Amino acid sequence: MPQPTNIFSYRPYWAARFGIAPVLPMSRDEMDELGWDSCDIIIVTGDAYVDHPSFGMALIGRLLEAQGFRVGIIAQPDWSNAEAFRQLGRPNLFFGITAGNMDSMVNRYTADRRIRSDDAYTPNGKAGKRPDRSVIVYAQRAREAYKGVPVIIGGIEASLRRIAHYDYWSDKVRRSILPDSKADLLIYGNAERAIVEVAHRLAGDEKIDQIRDIRGSAYMRQGLPDDWSEIDSSQLDKPGPKTHLPDPYQAEPDCQKVGSFTPHSRPRQLPGERTVVRLPSYDQVLEDEVIYAHASRVFHLETNPGNARALVQRHGKRDVWLNPPPIPLSTEELDRIYELPYTRRPHPTYGEARNPAWEMIRHSVNIMRGCFGGCTFCSITEHEGRIIQSRSENSIVREVETIRDQVPGFSGNISDLGGPTANMYRLACKDKQIESACRRLSCVYPVICKNLNTDHQPLIDLYRRTRKLPGIKRLFVASGLRYDLAIRSPDYIRELVTHHVGGYLKIAPEHTEASPLSMMMKPGIDSYEQFKKLFDKYSAEAGKEQYLIPYFIAAHPGTSDQDMLNLALWLKTNGFRPDQVQAFLPTPLAIASAMYHTGRNPLKIITRKRAVMRVVRGLKQRRLHKAFLRYHDPENWPLLREALTHMGRTDLIGNGKKHLVPGWQPNRDGRNNRPEKAFRPGSSRRPKKPTIQGKKVNRKKHRQR
Repeated sequence: MPQPTNIFSYRPYWAARFGIAPVLPMSRDEMDELGWDSCDIIIVTGDAYVDHPSFGMALIGRLLEAQGFRVGIIAQPDWSNAEAFRQLGRPNLFFGITAGNMDSMVNRYTADRRIRSDDAYTPNGKAGKRPDRSVIVYAQRAREAYKGVPVIIGGIEASLRRIAHYDYWSDKVRRSILPDSKADLLIYGNAERAIVEVAHRLAGDEKIDQIRDIRGSAYMRQGLPDDWSEIDSSQLDKPGPKTHLPDPYQAEPDCQKVGSFTPHSRPRQLPGERTVVRLPSYDQVLEDEVIYAHASRVFHLETNPGNARALVQRHGKRDVWLNPPPIPLSTEELDRIYELPYTRRPHPTYGEARNPAWEMIRHSVNIMRGCFGGCTFCSITEHEGRIIQSRSENSIVREVETIRDQVPGFSGNISDLGGPTANMYRLACKDKQIESACRRLSCVYPVICKNLNTDHQPLIDLYRRTRKLPGIKRLFVASGLRYDLAIRSPDYIRELVTHHVGGYLKIAPEHTEASPLSMMMKPGIDSYEQFKKLFDKYSAEAGKEQYLIPYFIAAHPGTSDQDMLNLALWLKTNGFRPDQVQAFLPTPLAIASAMYHTGRNPLKIITRKRAVMRVVRGLKQRRLHKAFLRYHDPENWPLLREALTHMGRTDLIGNGKKHLVPGWQPNRDGRNNRPEKAFRPGSSRRPKKPTIQGKKVNRKKHRQR
């Protein structure tokens, strides 16, 4: 892996003489108070501006400020015309466009494509303050506002749409976001290293169309550079009948075949050779689902910064060119980024308005980045990468002290000490050379890699040191816990449940059945059971009554009705009655989304002869799978009785403990819960339609009321 330039080693831009802004300005009046005649960089975001390192616009803005640039923020602008994009004037260097911390489509729509009633990243949770596909809309308006100003897009929305991708909300394959937004450059993944280099090169009078060699960036171009060679993706992973072409990958001796997925090392290349992998074109993946699945598989094999090559994909007459992923930040760089002078609160212009997202994380500390779990439904790996980037213990302690001393309303409780996962802090491959060569999609599935360091002692030491700080009463861990790793360290589980669980610990087995778990790349339910035994044991030793709250996914690709029934029976047997359930939501670029769209499994070599996998698509079946998770809700009983009858499991309908749902339906007014005429299994007769005060009920209208 090449050695990158330290992001804090650049000579500061001349505007550093203006000093540090109390908050990054959002108006011309604020700019005047700072003595600025213009902004060098303007960040446009779909979130309200909160000056906290958990919010992307603040983190990138403060980092660019530390480089000497004057940075302004346009937050949640009116996108109906370009006027709102002129409020800070013309930026000297570029517009930076992001949808915010969440994908705008995920933020606005549920898994059933219904519009959400609120937005946690908007003052007072008000919905409707950002457009669908915000990056495209904002980029176009910024271009209208000031022609000729470079437009750079980034954040999770742009990152997950960097190549042709399946779009769940329109149910079709869309082009890369680059040609749709007409942006000059896309920066994917964690953007710090790339955005700092771009800013300094533009400040040095380099043109945006000349900046083509930065890792973690993508752009449009025509033709292949003269000094580059090309490998067609079909040579790496043939999406058709088996051929006798030599495999350009050479097996890495330190890697072992893992289930049906075989990791590979980079093919041998001549010294100095520059190679790009050509993915199937947009037109090909649009028309052929097998080719789409093949492209998804090849794309994910080229995501390790240590061995990934550039990728190229034809869109019409031009190519989308993706440079290799960015080199992860060092601990020193990460420490300095998180210790920049954030106010850690919303911008003053919001006054007393609530900001739900900030209220949730204002007393939390991010200790690491990345995730090597590789869950197929999750976007963390596609965005942040599999290599864990950890902060130093000293830096984390300093941030906790800052929260204690400076954040209003702090009562002594740190709400979370975590990140994408709670317990991957300082976990990494034991050998950097092996890490750079590996192409595994997960370090922990189907078994934990023998080369992975799973020592939790640094995390235990961090917990102990942090909770002993003066003024700290409780320190909670609320991030998702990887329990298959935790059971490798019983001391960690003891430390966690004794000191850092507030009565309930959320955990995500996701399912109990082998088929959906294999499609998710999640461990079997036996790992959960092992963790639960240790959790209960150490809770009892600590004299605490504590509970695990398991999360499960409904309607994931590879899941059958029988799988969901088995999960429902497991929930009933173990006394779980989930209040909220999660239905699978296909997000762009995720492997599970490719499964959903194509019916093929990119975890295996794609061929046309392989059987199409089971996919839950219809709204009725998706609702049924959610109903199995909420088997205890009377609203779901009619649907479950119908399904159980169809499945030949009427033995599960009745009023006994062995039954999943009763054979009667309560009145909807809730005042008379006396059972109506019971449903008899095998009878064509259905329960009477619910009534309110003797009148027939229109279910849909009543539910709306």
